Amino acid sequence: MKYFTLAALAAAVTFAISTSANAHRPDDFDGGKTADFRLIAAKNKAKLLEAQAASGASSLSATAALSSAATTSTAARSSSRRSTYARCKRGLAAGIYPCKDVDMLAHVDITELGVSFVNDIWGWTDPKTRREYALLGATEGTIAIDVSRPWRPKVVGFLPAAALDPTRELWRDIKVYKDHAFIGSEAVNHGLQVLDLRTLRGLDGRDGPVILENAALYNEFSSSHNVAINEDTGFAYVVGANTCRGGLEMIDISDPSNPTNAGCFSEHGYVHDTQCVVYKGPDRRYRGREICFNSSANRGGVDGAPYFNTLSIVDVTDKDDVQVIANQPYEGGFGYSHQGWLTPDQAYFIHDDELDEVFESVATTTTRLWDLRDLENPDLFATTTNGQTSIDHNLYTRGRYSYASNYTSGLRIFDISKVSEGRYDEVAFFDMYPENDNATFEGGTWSNYPYFKRRNVIAVSSMDRGLFILRPRLRFGEDDGDDDDDD
Repeated sequence: MKYFTLAALAAAVTFAISTSANAHRPDDFDGGKTADFRLIAAKNKAKLLEAQAASGASSLSATAALSSAATTSTAARSSSRRSTYARCKRGLAAGIYPCKDVDMLAHVDITELGVSFVNDIWGWTDPKTRREYALLGATEGTIAIDVSRPWRPKVVGFLPAAALDPTRELWRDIKVYKDHAFIGSEAVNHGLQVLDLRTLRGLDGRDGPVILENAALYNEFSSSHNVAINEDTGFAYVVGANTCRGGLEMIDISDPSNPTNAGCFSEHGYVHDTQCVVYKGPDRRYRGREICFNSSANRGGVDGAPYFNTLSIVDVTDKDDVQVIANQPYEGGFGYSHQGWLTPDQAYFIHDDELDEVFESVATTTTRLWDLRDLENPDLFATTTNGQTSIDHNLYTRGRYSYASNYTSGLRIFDISKVSEGRYDEVAFFDMYPENDNATFEGGTWSNYPYFKRRNVIAVSSMDRGLFILRPRLRFGEDDGDDDDDD
């Protein structure tokens, strides 16, 4: 087996984060996102160098020191690291993190992961061994962490990025189908990586994380923003790619190691994120059809807004003849239709706008509730807020709860049992960026994975602090089972 080597990670890290801050493609309307993300990466690099200096190897070059710090720290602590468990007491965990009814089972810091910037996260349960893994995206690649004992996570594998692009290296997105992970990136010439997760079996992290290899690399597009998978049909939907006008790039992954092009839907332009399901909701006309619910943001809004923001709904059952069901714009001034997720009964869509807080279109963190009982006429019937000021990012639903990653205010958990009444009540939270709750991208959580078999174990990615394994102290009912958690 190949393990992390000083040279291997040194090359990756050096290329990814040694570029100047003004090298990225300019975007007048990103709300300062790219600049903030690059600052996080620079700070994380400094932390890794400090960790190396503390180990006594300060005579190494900066590049070698950074690599050595990452590999040595990860290898040494993945099997014998101290417990980082901290119960939420009197509003704080570990005396640092504001919280309510959420305990910290474990924290794997950025210096242990050995990367410069953490982004997306997903998970996998091995059907043979029943071991559970968090799959953590980072600038330099994808990290596999065994979280079967969630209070003692072990870093066991690392898949290097397919390409490192100094202009757009920070983004990565991961989803899973048939024991394979599918990984996209906005990096040019990256394509879609396919990782056979069964190669994680038997890895214990004692000698450091093993360097993993692609089972396949789909390169019919160069870069992408996101990937969604409908596990019921075996199709992946890549969005924000450099092809298909950034719309739905449809890929047949029924044979995971041999993905093939299945079509393109570009009529609604750029799609930032999507959820595609075999529809079982209240609109009888579409039951049994494969429907995608797209968060779309296209340049050229009205009344001075930079984007035209919509909820787009399309029938993709026939990949050669995609049918438009709706493309509903919403008001609210400057903003950016970012991401959303269906309620388990598929009657409502819970929707995040990433830039409305930044552009001060809203005063506090705002979530939009769409009534989808008539798919052809989606109704934005309520907007809600938890009173915080941070930017909302990725959310997912399972049973009666919604799990939202809101940058500087952390993981926020909402009761969605009364969404039909326009209620989206916050019941618990864990804030992994205690510095502030500003409407900025300066730190905090990117995403979360709430679909492990143990319903009270949530893996959360923090851009600046690494991986958190959290335990909500919530009541789970019969409707919180595992039959509603497919992607």
